[in-house]
Amino acid sequence: MSTVTASPMFASALQFAFEKATIEGKLTVAALVLVSLFSWVVIVSKTLQLARASRMSKRFFAAYRATRDPLDLHRSGETFDGAPAQELYSAAVEELDQYLAASPASKGERRISASAFESVRVTVEEAAIGEAQSLEKGMTVLSTAVAGGPFIGLLGTVWGVMETFAGIARANSASLTAMAPGVAGALIATVIGLLVAIPAMFAYNFMVTRIRAFTQELDGFAIRFVTQIEHHYVIGGEPLPPAKS
Repeated sequence: MSTVTASPMFASALQFAFEKATIEGKLTVAALVLVSLFSWVVIVSKTLQLARASRMSKRFFAAYRATRDPLDLHRSGETFDGAPAQELYSAAVEELDQYLAASPASKGERRISASAFESVRVTVEEAAIGEAQSLEKGMTVLSTAVAGGPFIGLLGTVWGVMETFAGIARANSASLTAMAPGVAGALIATVIGLLVAIPAMFAYNFMVTRIRAFTQELDGFAIRFVTQIEHHYVIGGEPLPPAKS
């Protein structure tokens, strides 16, 4: 019962406080609501992006581990849209294919020079950086909401309290009845600021942890992929030993 009655009371308290807020306080609340909308758009979109990236990455790595030649996955035509490693893999394979097509065949095989391999390595590194930036895109909005929300709300509260006390001083009336509406109207800015910052904080911490895991996984794959290319397709390289079962 207490939960059922508390919610309407909280809503009515917010409504009363907003009605008693000054113009500056209402503008502060409007700014905080705008920040909240942006942060929730990021939260929803990043949650969907990370969920898809996690699901498709598992499929990609399972398929890649089942191959011995680093180009087998490309030749099979399988795609794993949404997996960061897939984007890295596609960029590197496209670069490698250009050099393989231009290299002469030797004993039925095509291999690339060490200088061409360095170009492929750079492509892998650039793709890894690009995917990391794609994963981190939008996180600035959440960090701004976390850091700025309470301070914007505090500014609105301090401004409202200042105006309340100034009004009381001009009216020469220091009763609680005269002070309460102005203080309530001032405090709503801090309440809204915290309501903006708290969800953004939890979402930001969770997503930063997941993004860090993705980037570490991506870096590990980049090293492994480049090593396999070197052994299979660089002049002088030797095939990797068979994988242990």
